[in-house]
Amino acid sequence: MKETILILDFGSQYTQFIARRVRELNVYCEIHPFNKIPEDLSDVAGVILSGSPFSVRDSESPVPELSNIKGKLPLLGVCYGAQFLAQSQGGDVLPSEIREYGRANLNFIDQSCTLLSGMTIDTQVWMSHGDTILNAPDNFIITTSTDSVKIAGFKIKDEDTYGIQFHPEVYHTTEGSKLLKNFLVDICKCSQNWTPDSFIESTITALKNKLGNDKVILGLSGGVDSSVAAVLLHKAIGANLYCIFVDNGLLRKNEFEDVLHSYLDLGLNVKGVDATDKFMDALEGITEPEKKRKAIGNAFIEVFDDEAHLIKDVNWLAQGTIYPDVIESISVKGPSATIKSHHNVGGLPDYMKLKVVEPLNTLFKDEVRRIGRALEMPSFIIDRHPFPGPGLGIRILGEVNRERVRILQEVDHIYIQNMKDFDLYKKVWQAAAILLPVQSVGVMGDERTYENVVALRAVESTDGMTADWSQLPYEYLSKVSSEIINKVSGVNRVVYDISSKPPATIEWE
Repeated sequence: MKETILILDFGSQYTQFIARRVRELNVYCEIHPFNKIPEDLSDVAGVILSGSPFSVRDSESPVPELSNIKGKLPLLGVCYGAQFLAQSQGGDVLPSEIREYGRANLNFIDQSCTLLSGMTIDTQVWMSHGDTILNAPDNFIITTSTDSVKIAGFKIKDEDTYGIQFHPEVYHTTEGSKLLKNFLVDICKCSQNWTPDSFIESTITALKNKLGNDKVILGLSGGVDSSVAAVLLHKAIGANLYCIFVDNGLLRKNEFEDVLHSYLDLGLNVKGVDATDKFMDALEGITEPEKKRKAIGNAFIEVFDDEAHLIKDVNWLAQGTIYPDVIESISVKGPSATIKSHHNVGGLPDYMKLKVVEPLNTLFKDEVRRIGRALEMPSFIIDRHPFPGPGLGIRILGEVNRERVRILQEVDHIYIQNMKDFDLYKKVWQAAAILLPVQSVGVMGDERTYENVVALRAVESTDGMTADWSQLPYEYLSKVSSEIINKVSGVNRVVYDISSKPPATIEWE
């Protein structure tokens, strides 16, 4: 049965949002670059064309080959996708007299159009385009308009081909989910049966068939992704899954013991390895962020390789790779600039000669959490904030050593524990304490001090792509600051980071 929605990516910052909205409606979808359309479309129920930073008038603009799609499968063009459909059929797409960016309202809706069925007049939509469709081809039916955009939406006669010049995937389009549901259910005839339980069942079956009686090793981090991957694999192959949990000396206070105990409670075959000395030696004298990441990554690979050699006849390496990682690795031309190497350790070297299995590589982070809850995993793991692979190593600005790790572990413990006590932890996407390479003058009792400054960071987000700083209560911040300065030797000043992403990143390094 045709149940997959194919999303063709033209480089828009919103493409992943489209996929997330489709998934929220319990319909499976995949993102592919516009120039890498799968040859086999037998399982595809419909196709969505994304927006793009390009103009269709640019000589270098993306041009998809839609001969096997248009008129044969339901098709929805969003923003650039709509403009491409119009121009390729002989319409006129020209620069907007006024750049159309931000909120707008639909003052005309053709209620006979299935795509727009049930949407209300004056409903708010989000525009984000510098071009507009000025004249549509003769076989285009205008389905919706705003005050300034006559052709805000269209349908091609005698085809299930639609275009809209606004973004239904963003929250600012208040009835965007209704429009997408109309397309997915009423036009594409999707059954909305892609649920956590169905994913778990199909994934376990697929893993059993793929792995058979082979042995698999997995490096656990304590985070959501690797933990959910481990439980799925354990349900599929049981004791043939060998988990390795490495203490790199850069975990949070007591985290190694606490997380290892929880893994054992889940019935996982897991070995804890204390490699603190190796990581500290590897980091000695290094201050540059990328060099720190590489030193931590290389040390992990050496430890992991040593442990893997103790297990005979291993065929597979399991990884907690999730869908955004996959999408970023196959991005269309003109990808965003590399800001830093990925938080998680990358692929292992060729000499390990292992095949790779990635049970979560079709899921977004919020979906991984849903799967974890359906597997009845403890909230201690499932609701855990994202934590970088290099751990506190990239939250200690400058050189990393045992004393600076001790200071940050104590600060972080006070910060996070109070956040839980104040019932703020689940309201925050990610929280971090940062040890700065800065000392400041202070007064304690009758003595002057010259000690470290720590910065506290907390953000709210849905996916980490953008984030706003969390407006934490003053009462909470006051208590945390006082407790840190009074209890953590070596710290005499606490500051709070009120930067959003963009322009700032969530982590400092």
